[in-house]
Amino acid sequence: MLMVLAAGILLPGVGCSWRKKVMPKQAAADTRPEPRLKKSPYTINGKRYRPMGMAEALQYREVGEASIYEGGNTIGALGERLRYGARYAAHRTLPLPCTVRITSISTGKSCLVRVNDRGPFHRRRIIDISPAVARAIGFHQWGVHQVEVEVVSVGDGPNQRKKD
Repeated sequence: MLMVLAAGILLPGVGCSWRKKVMPKQAAADTRPEPRLKKSPYTINGKRYRPMGMAEALQYREVGEASIYEGGNTIGALGERLRYGARYAAHRTLPLPCTVRITSISTGKSCLVRVNDRGPFHRRRIIDISPAVARAIGFHQWGVHQVEVEVVSVGDGPNQRKKD
Protein backbone atom coordinates (compact mmCIF):
# COMPACT_ATOMS: atom_id res chain seq x y z
CA MET A 1 0.00 0.00 0.00
CA LEU A 2 2.90 2.25 0.70
CA MET A 3 4.13 1.77 -2.86
CA VAL A 4 0.82 2.86 -4.39
CA LEU A 5 0.74 5.94 -2.22
CA ALA A 6 4.32 6.78 -3.12
CA ALA A 7 3.51 6.40 -6.83
CA GLY A 8 0.60 8.78 -6.40
CA ILE A 9 2.85 11.37 -4.80
CA LEU A 10 5.53 11.07 -7.43
CA LEU A 11 3.10 11.31 -10.36
CA PRO A 12 0.38 13.73 -9.39
CA GLY A 13 -2.61 14.01 -11.69
CA VAL A 14 -1.90 10.87 -13.69
CA GLY A 15 -5.20 9.12 -14.31
CA CYS A 16 -7.15 11.68 -12.28
CA SER A 17 -10.36 12.39 -14.16
CA TRP A 18 -11.62 14.95 -11.67
CA ARG A 19 -9.08 17.61 -12.69
CA LYS A 20 -10.20 20.13 -15.31
CA LYS A 21 -7.93 20.74 -18.24
CA VAL A 22 -7.16 24.42 -18.66
CA MET A 23 -7.19 25.41 -22.31
CA PRO A 24 -5.39 28.56 -23.46
CA LYS A 25 -7.70 31.47 -24.30
CA GLN A 26 -8.25 32.02 -27.99
CA ALA A 27 -9.22 35.20 -29.79
CA ALA A 28 -13.00 35.57 -29.99
CA ALA A 29 -14.29 34.73 -33.44
CA ASP A 30 -16.93 36.84 -35.17
CA THR A 31 -20.06 34.93 -34.19
CA ARG A 32 -22.63 37.32 -35.62
CA PRO A 33 -25.19 35.31 -37.57
CA GLU A 34 -25.62 35.97 -41.27
CA PRO A 35 -28.94 37.84 -41.45
CA ARG A 36 -31.87 36.62 -43.51
CA LEU A 37 -31.83 38.99 -46.45
CA LYS A 38 -33.77 39.36 -49.65
CA LYS A 39 -30.96 39.64 -52.16
CA SER A 40 -32.04 37.55 -55.14
CA PRO A 41 -31.74 39.11 -58.62
CA TYR A 42 -34.93 40.41 -60.24
CA THR A 43 -36.10 41.98 -63.53
CA ILE A 44 -38.27 45.08 -63.95
CA ASN A 45 -39.24 46.47 -67.38
CA GLY A 46 -36.66 44.22 -69.06
CA LYS A 47 -33.77 45.46 -66.89
CA ARG A 48 -32.02 42.98 -64.57
CA TYR A 49 -31.02 44.11 -61.06
CA ARG A 50 -28.54 42.23 -58.85
CA PRO A 51 -28.71 43.26 -55.14
CA MET A 52 -25.49 43.79 -53.15
CA GLY A 53 -24.09 41.35 -50.63
CA MET A 54 -23.80 42.26 -46.95
CA ALA A 55 -20.13 43.34 -47.05
CA GLU A 56 -20.65 45.58 -50.09
CA ALA A 57 -23.83 47.08 -48.64
CA LEU A 58 -22.09 48.01 -45.36
CA GLN A 59 -19.70 50.19 -47.41
CA TYR A 60 -22.48 51.88 -49.42
CA ARG A 61 -22.63 55.68 -49.43
CA GLU A 62 -24.02 57.72 -52.33
CA VAL A 63 -25.24 61.24 -53.09
CA GLY A 64 -28.08 61.67 -55.57
CA GLU A 65 -31.76 62.38 -56.10
CA ALA A 66 -34.45 61.05 -53.80
CA SER A 67 -38.11 61.03 -54.71
CA ILE A 68 -41.17 60.80 -52.52
CA TYR A 69 -43.47 57.86 -53.07
CA GLU A 70 -46.78 56.91 -51.58
CA GLY A 71 -46.65 53.38 -50.34
CA GLY A 72 -49.42 53.88 -47.83
CA ASN A 73 -51.42 50.72 -47.05
CA THR A 74 -49.73 48.62 -49.73
CA ILE A 75 -47.39 45.65 -49.40
CA GLY A 76 -43.62 46.10 -49.94
CA ALA A 77 -41.09 43.64 -51.38
CA LEU A 78 -40.63 42.00 -47.95
CA GLY A 79 -44.36 41.39 -47.55
CA GLU A 80 -44.63 44.12 -44.90
CA ARG A 81 -47.44 46.63 -44.96
CA LEU A 82 -46.18 50.10 -45.92
CA ARG A 83 -48.25 52.18 -43.53
CA TYR A 84 -49.02 55.79 -44.25
CA GLY A 85 -47.04 57.99 -41.85
CA ALA A 86 -44.26 55.41 -41.32
CA ARG A 87 -40.59 55.94 -42.23
CA TYR A 88 -39.59 53.57 -45.00
CA ALA A 89 -37.70 53.66 -48.27
CA ALA A 90 -37.14 51.73 -51.49
CA HIS A 91 -33.79 51.02 -53.13
CA ARG A 92 -32.95 49.03 -56.27
CA THR A 93 -29.89 47.07 -55.10
CA LEU A 94 -29.50 47.20 -51.30
CA PRO A 95 -30.27 43.90 -49.55
CA LEU A 96 -33.65 43.94 -47.82
CA PRO A 97 -34.12 44.83 -45.02
CA CYS A 98 -31.46 47.35 -44.09
CA THR A 99 -31.29 50.66 -42.26
CA VAL A 100 -29.91 53.78 -43.94
CA ARG A 101 -29.25 57.33 -42.82
CA ILE A 102 -30.73 59.79 -45.30
CA THR A 103 -29.35 63.34 -45.09
CA SER A 104 -30.74 66.32 -47.01
CA ILE A 105 -27.93 68.15 -48.81
CA SER A 106 -29.68 71.54 -48.52
CA THR A 107 -31.06 71.38 -44.96
CA GLY A 108 -28.46 69.11 -43.34
CA LYS A 109 -31.21 67.23 -41.49
CA SER A 110 -31.07 63.45 -41.40
CA CYS A 111 -33.06 60.48 -40.19
CA LEU A 112 -32.75 56.71 -39.98
CA VAL A 113 -34.97 54.79 -42.36
CA ARG A 114 -35.75 51.09 -42.90
CA VAL A 115 -35.35 50.06 -46.54
CA ASN A 116 -38.00 47.41 -47.14
CA ASP A 117 -39.06 47.83 -50.77
CA ARG A 118 -37.63 47.93 -54.31
CA GLY A 119 -37.40 51.05 -56.46
CA PRO A 120 -37.09 53.74 -57.77
CA PHE A 121 -37.10 52.59 -61.35
CA HIS A 122 -36.17 56.00 -62.74
CA ARG A 123 -32.58 56.21 -63.94
CA ARG A 124 -31.61 59.48 -62.17
CA ARG A 125 -33.00 58.60 -58.73
CA ILE A 126 -31.10 56.61 -56.11
CA ILE A 127 -33.84 56.12 -53.49
CA ASP A 128 -37.59 56.51 -52.96
CA ILE A 129 -38.67 57.73 -49.52
CA SER A 130 -41.98 57.92 -47.72
CA PRO A 131 -43.66 61.29 -47.09
CA ALA A 132 -42.83 60.95 -43.36
CA VAL A 133 -39.10 60.80 -44.16
CA ALA A 134 -39.40 63.79 -46.51
CA ARG A 135 -41.05 65.81 -43.72
CA ALA A 136 -38.40 64.75 -41.21
CA ILE A 137 -35.52 66.01 -43.36
CA GLY A 138 -37.34 69.11 -44.61
CA PHE A 139 -38.24 68.68 -48.26
CA HIS A 140 -41.84 67.51 -48.28
CA GLN A 141 -42.81 70.49 -50.49
CA TRP A 142 -40.80 69.13 -53.42
CA GLY A 143 -41.07 65.77 -55.14
CA VAL A 144 -37.33 65.34 -55.81
CA HIS A 145 -34.39 66.41 -53.65
CA GLN A 146 -30.59 65.90 -53.34
CA VAL A 147 -29.70 63.56 -50.47
CA GLU A 148 -26.83 61.47 -49.15
CA VAL A 149 -27.67 57.82 -48.43
CA GLU A 150 -25.43 55.80 -46.09
CA VAL A 151 -26.06 52.25 -44.88
CA VAL A 152 -26.05 51.96 -41.07
CA SER A 153 -26.94 48.25 -40.71
CA VAL A 154 -27.94 45.28 -42.81
CA GLY A 155 -30.70 42.94 -41.73
CA ASP A 156 -32.56 43.19 -38.47
CA GLY A 157 -29.64 42.00 -36.33
CA PRO A 158 -26.27 43.32 -35.16
CA ASN A 159 -24.58 43.70 -38.58
CA GLN A 160 -23.66 47.36 -38.43
CA ARG A 161 -21.19 49.55 -40.25
CA LYS A 162 -17.87 50.00 -38.46
CA LYS A 163 -17.24 53.50 -37.13
CA ASP A 164 -15.08 55.62 -39.48
